[in-house]
Amino acid sequence: MNAKVYCEQLFERVVKRNGNEPEFHQAVKEVLESLVPVLEKHPEYIELGIVERIVEPERQIVFRVPWVDDKGQVQVNRGFRVQFNSAIGPYKGGLRFHPSVYLGIIKFLGFEQIFKNSLTGLPIGGGKGGSDFDPKGKSDSEVMRFCQSFMTELQRHISQDCDVPAGDIGVGGREIGFMFGQYKRIKNAYEAGVLTGKGLVYGGSLARTEATGYGLVYFVDEMIKAKGMTFEGKTVVISGSGNVAIYATQKVNQLGGKVVALSDSNGYIYDKNGVDLALVKQLKEVERKRISEYVKVHPTAEYHEGCNGIWTIPCDVALPCATQNEIDEESAKILVKNGVKAVGEGANMPTTLEGTKVFLDNGVLFAPAKAANAGGVATSALEMSQNSMRLAWTFEEVDAKLKNIMVNIYKNASAAAEEYGYKDNLVYGANIAGFVKVAEAMRMQGLV
Repeated sequence: MNAKVYCEQLFERVVKRNGNEPEFHQAVKEVLESLVPVLEKHPEYIELGIVERIVEPERQIVFRVPWVDDKGQVQVNRGFRVQFNSAIGPYKGGLRFHPSVYLGIIKFLGFEQIFKNSLTGLPIGGGKGGSDFDPKGKSDSEVMRFCQSFMTELQRHISQDCDVPAGDIGVGGREIGFMFGQYKRIKNAYEAGVLTGKGLVYGGSLARTEATGYGLVYFVDEMIKAKGMTFEGKTVVISGSGNVAIYATQKVNQLGGKVVALSDSNGYIYDKNGVDLALVKQLKEVERKRISEYVKVHPTAEYHEGCNGIWTIPCDVALPCATQNEIDEESAKILVKNGVKAVGEGANMPTTLEGTKVFLDNGVLFAPAKAANAGGVATSALEMSQNSMRLAWTFEEVDAKLKNIMVNIYKNASAAAEEYGYKDNLVYGANIAGFVKVAEAMRMQGLV
């Protein structure tokens, strides 16, 4: 069968079988479009049903999470874990606690995770999970009760050799700690490698907190250096103000760039003098306050309600680190008009397909999420390695390994794009490089 026709027909079946899941459809469409020349070169992947199997999760788990709030009222949330592909290692992927979470979001994230994890070069498969629980505004006691109830069910489906969750939006060190404590209590065993993103005092890895943000900047730095540029003197806009955005800002500063904007779900700040990172860390990591508080300390800075306006700020480099589909076609056109030279995705799929096309058509260097934000899961895998050996590496050792991984991801994605006729298209290059490794493993393991 013609590879292009095959991919189009398969996508139609995916949409029909997975109704009302637009994020999942978007992720699958992007990957299938990029695989046409691969399938022309390797028709055995069609004959063996590799692609049909890779778009279908190995297992989807949905469960009830009852818990009691501080007023004594019973609350019920829904929990998810999608174990998508284990061809190259145990399922690995974060847990997201956010009201927007539903099965389609988790499937899109889990599908992306297959290729992202493959790109790291480490033995980890793809999975994702979470809940529609919102930790914002909840007390520590409420978060603990929810996490304990969530883990009471999730523990049936995970282990350090089967499925290793981590954090994502709404799941930080506090939540990981509560879940690990409950897992240990139920299992009566200290399986440190079952969760990553743990605290340093009980099996966590140095540099894990910084890893996604640092890794993003390492990747983008490698991408722009290939075109004769550096971060030195560049103006950078970063969306978000969570873990990824904060440590991307820190690494950009170290490389000589100037971050002038950050955001949260309510709005964004613009500080032409460069964002005061110490203040942002205090507001977001310690006090858990809104980014709007920033202007009370720096009245010369601007605060604007709403998030999309952040992309109207002129910049050399844009790093979307908030959430999926935050840069649409219109925002992409504004960025291009204002002279953006490079875009690096720190969040998962933060640019729509139409927005991505605008960047690529206008020669903007574009680092796709599954490659550019793989530093977090890569360092999670390094945490697993340390847990298995019962050792702890220094910050410098982990950081050096992280940088090496991100440089290799860039080189592999760039080489794959070149080999299959997509020169300078790292979106397709990353999809192909990630896919081929998983496809070969699936071919060797038979029809499972």
